[in-house]
This record gives sequence, C-alpha cells and structure tokens, in this order.
Amino acid sequence: MLASAAERPTSSMHAAARLLDHYDQHRRRLPWRSDRPDPYHVWLSEVMLQQTTVVTVTPRFRRFIQRWPTIEALAAAPPEDVLHEWAGLGYYARARNLIACASEVAARGGFPRTEQELRALPGIGAYTAAAIAAIAFGEAAVVVDTNVERVVARLHAIERPVAEARPEIRRLAAALTPARRAGDFAQAMMDLGATICRPRNPDCPACPLAPDCMARASGEPERFPAPKVRRARPHRHGIAWWTERDGAIWLVRRPSSGLLGGMAALPGPDWGDDPPAVPAMATVQHGFTHFTLDLHLVARPSAPEGEGWWQPLDQLAAAGLPTLYRRAAEAGLAHRETHAD
Repeated sequence: MLASAAERPTSSMHAAARLLDHYDQHRRRLPWRSDRPDPYHVWLSEVMLQQTTVVTVTPRFRRFIQRWPTIEALAAAPPEDVLHEWAGLGYYARARNLIACASEVAARGGFPRTEQELRALPGIGAYTAAAIAAIAFGEAAVVVDTNVERVVARLHAIERPVAEARPEIRRLAAALTPARRAGDFAQAMMDLGATICRPRNPDCPACPLAPDCMARASGEPERFPAPKVRRARPHRHGIAWWTERDGAIWLVRRPSSGLLGGMAALPGPDWGDDPPAVPAMATVQHGFTHFTLDLHLVARPSAPEGEGWWQPLDQLAAAGLPTLYRRAAEAGLAHRETHAD
C-alpha cells in the first residue's frame, strides 16, 4: 500500500531546483514568453489558453498582438472587431470579459501587480490572477491549472478525482513553489504536465521529478489521479434560418449577454428540448459545456428576421462566425451545391 503524501513528503527545495534546471534547458518557445514578460501578453495568452490548446492559441495570439499591439489599442477597438477576431476560439464569455478588462486596465494606466488586485478585474479568476502575478510581476503566487493538478496528484499519489482533492493539491503545490522564480516555476510545471506528465503515456524517464514521484514508484502512474465521474449532458435542439438573396446570406448578431453573446450568427428562435416540425436542409451537432445541441438548418425564403446584414456567400469566412454557425453555414453551402440545378 502506498504511503500518504504526509507520510512521504517530497524534498520540495531539491525537486523545484531540478524542475527549474530542466525548464531552463527544455522550455517550450511560445510567443508570449519572454525573459522580460509583458503583462499584456501574459494576460492575453492566459485568457486564450483557458480550455483551448497551445496549438490553437499560438497563431491567434500572434494575430491579436499584430492587430492590437498594446492593451490601450485593444481597449479602443470596437467590440464587434474583437469578437470577430475571437471567432473560433470558443467560450465566448472570455472575449466579452477581455473587452471589459482591457478597458479597465487602460483606464487605470496598466495592470495591478498583486494577485489580490488582479482578481478584481473582469474575467480574471484565481488561476489567471496567480499566473499573471507570478509570470509578469514575479510575485510568489501559487499557480495551479489542470496540468499542475495532474503533476501534483501523481507526485503524491493522490488517488481521488481532482475535483475532490483540490484543497490538498493546492496545499502541496504551495509547498513545492519556490520563493524565487515563481513565474518560471509555474511555467515549468505547465510544460511538465503538457509534454511529459501527460494524461496518457507519461514519459517518466524524462521527468525531472521522477525521483520523488510516488505514482511512478507505484508502477501505474496513469492511475493517478482517478478520472472524474462524467455525467450525461442534456440534449437540445435549435433552428438556424437560411435566408438567401442575390448570392448573400442574412446574418444577425446574438444578444450581448448569454451563450455566444455578441457573436455573428444565423438567425433563429431560442433553443429547446424538441426537434423542429419543419424539414431541415442539414443538421449540425455541437457540444457545449453543459449540454449538447442539434442545430437544424432550415431554408426561409421570406423576409429576413431581426436586425442584421447580408453577408456575401463567397465572403462567409470573413463574417467572424463562431464554430457552431460556421459549420452550419458550411453545411448550407454544401446543400446548395448538392441541390443546384
């Protein structure tokens, strides 16, 4: 039987030093990383990376920075332009918070430097505040994301699901975090979880924390932490009207609050539990955090619905549609081609 974390404490100082040495040699080269971190770059990257992969974020981050090189430039941008640029990154509440936070930071003349003050900004939660404070300002903040949770859980052989063990994981992460180079240490832990201590097939021989890792010592590192219990999500249905005229499609902007708030979209009624009673041109399946959706694309040759604009079909890619509606529009185009005279 494995000993508990309390019975087999790791040598935190030595473990942190080995990890930092490894990071100095093997760190990922990412466009938001620098020896002199820009708080704007750190903040923007952390917001983009929430539930989105580094591979997806990297080119989008570069585009944002090229278009709005400072937070003052971002704050001055029309919200529709920012939402348009965000299209495809998902979790669109992040984009609305991005706009609000940029305005507030620009108005105060820059980012606050402490974790506590950062928490007061729109859209900045505990993790993001700690990450900015540590990486951008060198504060000895404890940064715990999904990758760090997995690394700490394996280091101490925590068998419970992460959701049940978060207070313990945070306490252990705090004990491991050095007073100096807290920002580098946070990024080192993130890199370790992303590239070595992976959910599947962890590369234990390459891990600088292997000598201290209780999960590795067990011979079954993938067993830690236990997977979370997945609950079935409810299923809903929606209609997207396809109204076409003179080679253009009618688009609207969704209400500023709520799901996909402020984003360009095909018009349609509120989503519900029952499928539509009208035939659909195509159906797109999509998963949100709390439910799944069948969006039924329905031709509507009558007058356009709501306030919006005619988007040329050959310029749909420039409309800034979020993934759900982009896929619905692509399905509509495919249907047109299949049923062309």
